[in-house]
Order: sequence, then structure tokens, then C-alpha cells
Amino acid sequence: MTYTLVLLRHGESTWNQQNLFTGWHDVPLSENGEREARAGGEALRDEGLTFDKVHTSVLLRAIQTADLALAALGQLWLPVDRSWRLNERHYGALQGLDKKQTAAKHGLEQVKLWRRSYDVPPPPLSPDSPEHPRHDPRYRKLAPDVLPGSECLADVVARVLPYWHDAIVPDLRAGSTVLVVAHGNSLRALRKHLEHISDADIAGLDIPTGIPQRLELNAELEVESARYLGDASAVEAAAEKVRRQAG
Repeated sequence: MTYTLVLLRHGESTWNQQNLFTGWHDVPLSENGEREARAGGEALRDEGLTFDKVHTSVLLRAIQTADLALAALGQLWLPVDRSWRLNERHYGALQGLDKKQTAAKHGLEQVKLWRRSYDVPPPPLSPDSPEHPRHDPRYRKLAPDVLPGSECLADVVARVLPYWHDAIVPDLRAGSTVLVVAHGNSLRALRKHLEHISDADIAGLDIPTGIPQRLELNAELEVESARYLGDASAVEAAAEKVRRQAG
């Protein structure tokens, strides 16, 4: 018995385009991001994939990516579940700041520590900040103490895995082919778990925007094969673009 899981990072957002820390701040796709999302859907179509279920975060850029990809695939009618647990990592007080300017101010090593260390979060937002998620109506039914003012990747792993076990795994076990449309860090958290990537090695994992990755899982939900769909040079160029963001 094998299971098919496809992971898709949202297309370029307007804040990606401006090289700003985004996190939980809700911004739309850029025009280029819309093209990436459609191209991702076309790659899924060319692969001949038929899905049964889609999971996304509650952030607009992931929702738009899912809709555009599914439209290109011809499967816009698919049932979709959305969860805050698939949101991007919360970048705390860095949200809205230019990545290169932040590196110039604090030093590349400090920014790299905030961006890529497994267990060091950026400076947190105050609970009184209007940017804190406790003031966002989409999270109003959640206990305030589960809503972060900042997160490291270890925190993202801790919030993503319950959703993996409680929502995505049951769909896979039921025989569904599943598409997850989320964010760089929520997908890094999921891949860390699935591929048994160490705390140190996860820092080197870069996930390109808008390019689907197909995973085949065995009966124990371990990865038997994983590959990006599309031209290998285009995939590497997109991953390199992610690596260059902090300067």
C-alpha cells in the first residue's frame, strides 16, 4: 500500500516580491505569484494527478494558490480544509521589515540565526500589538495562549504535527490522494518529520514557490520517493532565489 501526497508552497506574494518578512501578516499573491500558482496546477495536470482532498492554511496567499492551481488542474470543485496550524512561521517583530536592511542592521549571522536556526525565535510581538494574531477575527475561537507572538521552526513543528496526525493522515489512510498548499516553514516542518531531517540539517532545506513536490509514502507513512514536478534547472533556480533573500 502506498499513499500519494503533494506539497505545494504558495506562489510569490507581494511581500516576497518586496523582500519583506511576512509570517502571519496576510498579503495576496503578486502577479508573478499568480503565474507560479497556475504553472503549479499545470504541472499537476501534466502529471495526471487526480486529488480527493486539499488542505491549506488560513492565509490568503495559500488560499489563492490553491484556487489558481486547482482551476488550472480542472479540479476546483475539490473539498478543502483550512487550518491555522498550516500557517507560515510567525516572524514576530520582524514582520514587515526588509530582509536585507535587517541583515545590514543586525548582521547576517544574527538574521540567519532568526531565519534558519531550529530553536531560536525572532523578537516577539507584544500581545497588545495590533499585529498580534489574538486581534485577528479568523483566530477568535482559539485560546489566546496558543497564538504566537513569535516562532522558531521547533514551534512550527509542534503546531503542524497535530494537524498532520489528526487531519491529513486519516485522509491518506482512507485512500485519498492529498494536496497540501502551505508555506515555506510549515512545509519544512512537515518534511522534517516525514524525511527524518535532523535539527541541524533542516537549516539547509529551501522550498521553491509554486512548484509541486510529489511524495509517495509507504504503509508506515515513510517517504519512498520524492520529486519536484517540472524542469530540474527551474526548480534549482527557484530554490536559489529563496536562499538569496536575506542577502
